[in-house]
Amino acid sequence: MSEVTSRREFLLKTAAAVVAGSSVVACGGSDDSTPVPPAQFTYGVASGDPLSDRVILWTYAKVADSNASVPLTWQVATDSSFANIVSSGSVEALPANGFTAKVDATGLSAGASYFYRFRDAAGTTSTVGATRTLPAASVASVKFAVFSCSLYSEGYFNAYADAARSDALYALHLGDYIYEYGSDTAKYGNKDAVALGRVAAPASDIASLADYRQRYAQYKSDADLQALHAKMPWITIWDDHEFANNAYKDGAENHNPATQGDWATRKAMAAKAYHEWLPIRTADTANLLKIYRHFDFGKLLSLHMLDTRIEGRDRQYDNFGDADGGIGRYITGLTPVGGVLPDASRRIISTAQQDWLTAGLATSTATWQFLGNQDIMARMWFPASVLRKQAAAFASPPTATLADVTAAINDYLTAKATRAAAGPGALTPTQAALLDPAINPTLPYNLDAWDGYPTQRDAILTTVKNMNKQLVVLSGDSHNGWFTQLTTLAGVKAGVEFAGSSVSSTGFEAVGLGELASSLDGSVLVPQLGTAAIGAGLGLVDDLGYVDTKRRGYLLMTVTAASVKGEYVFVNTVKSKTYTASIGKTITVTSAGVVSYGDA
Repeated sequence: MSEVTSRREFLLKTAAAVVAGSSVVACGGSDDSTPVPPAQFTYGVASGDPLSDRVILWTYAKVADSNASVPLTWQVATDSSFANIVSSGSVEALPANGFTAKVDATGLSAGASYFYRFRDAAGTTSTVGATRTLPAASVASVKFAVFSCSLYSEGYFNAYADAARSDALYALHLGDYIYEYGSDTAKYGNKDAVALGRVAAPASDIASLADYRQRYAQYKSDADLQALHAKMPWITIWDDHEFANNAYKDGAENHNPATQGDWATRKAMAAKAYHEWLPIRTADTANLLKIYRHFDFGKLLSLHMLDTRIEGRDRQYDNFGDADGGIGRYITGLTPVGGVLPDASRRIISTAQQDWLTAGLATSTATWQFLGNQDIMARMWFPASVLRKQAAAFASPPTATLADVTAAINDYLTAKATRAAAGPGALTPTQAALLDPAINPTLPYNLDAWDGYPTQRDAILTTVKNMNKQLVVLSGDSHNGWFTQLTTLAGVKAGVEFAGSSVSSTGFEAVGLGELASSLDGSVLVPQLGTAAIGAGLGLVDDLGYVDTKRRGYLLMTVTAASVKGEYVFVNTVKSKTYTASIGKTITVTSAGVVSYGDA
């Protein structure tokens, strides 16, 4: 064979190999013909912490039966077909981060909608997500959905499914995105877990990094949660169950050092998993416990996301095992000693965070100041006459009946109604005593909330009032829907609070108090007093304007310069994927402070 022929045959064989997808291997090289294994984007995509020019993008990517890192490219486009890509780059899903990947996509325009996706080296593409930056300064209105307390084992995430079909542009989650409890049927929320196919994994309470990662993965496997993450950017904050029930900076009610190790270690592992699995901007990798931060929605509203749980909270009054549930400590804390309140040194947020909040409020020029906050901030004070009967009815053995509790409630509300309709002179001596705080004081029912830290709350509300800011607090944790006036210990109004119901966790209805709502907010007196009873402070709780004590759901908030409107959206069940949703109450607060209540 001639040299020319040999050369021609070599070239032909080489060309054929290239066409077939092979390549010539150089000396010392590798065989590039080996196919790249595809990654699995098992838990979808998410975006979060939007700013006016950027947003965090998140995904999970792992090659089956491999612990190797997964190189990814990401793209942001103005269209779902990705014909106009405006930002792109590369990132790796690393085993050190549980195979999650986050990137800060920059160079975006204010108030603009975008599509994004991830792609691996094999060409496998993630779900396409939709996201949005924060609006420009001139924005006229903003609408967002607010969630809290999503317990996987308790039921389906129908609230997420409904919100994904709403016209909200942003989502806020105020904590308890996951729960730490194991699958023991005696644990909270597990009664129907087997029947619903939502048994907690791992089976034990989560305490290690691997545990927390597995639990986040289980929650992220929920199709409704994935869909809402892919629909809009989220702004999140943690509460206690991302760590352990009733947590504070130095421990938690549901943490046993003897079996679950050092609290600081568990806390660090829980925080790491949170930053891995949520689309939160991790500003300081050396301090994952600092997550309080600001978001400016143009000149319309400034959102200050607080951490009232982990960063600076002192031990709760009701966490010491006292027979009276901590009420004695609470009263002592509010009893001056030498003109000083012993409670003054107690913190639900650190001094550093309070200073940060004060500075943020002072420098913001937005029309509205919003606090995104885990716990009920309002004074949820119940008359002692009712609390005593309730404690007796639930004692072991009980020394009172539920009928006795109902009678105590009716007596108190009748006294309030009489005073409202005919003045204090119409009260009987017994009724007058019921309404005399020196004889029948009002006391907080939940010392894990801001009520357990009254002096610091008072300092913050007084600061807001002195700054003449329009304050709206958004809260979670309670599993019920509330609207309240925010007042100082002296009774001065400083703002309003919208607290949303839970996504799935049970509320008052689980302990037989589901029908208590109308007594709490005074709407039970409408037959006697007409609509004047609505929002008039005639219920068991003076500052309460509205409450729902038996339904699950979320809040839809619409903000304009003239008003803030909160729609309490409820789903009729979390025990079936087939559900209906309805608006239970619409409450509007004008910039002049006027509150109106509507049923739709």
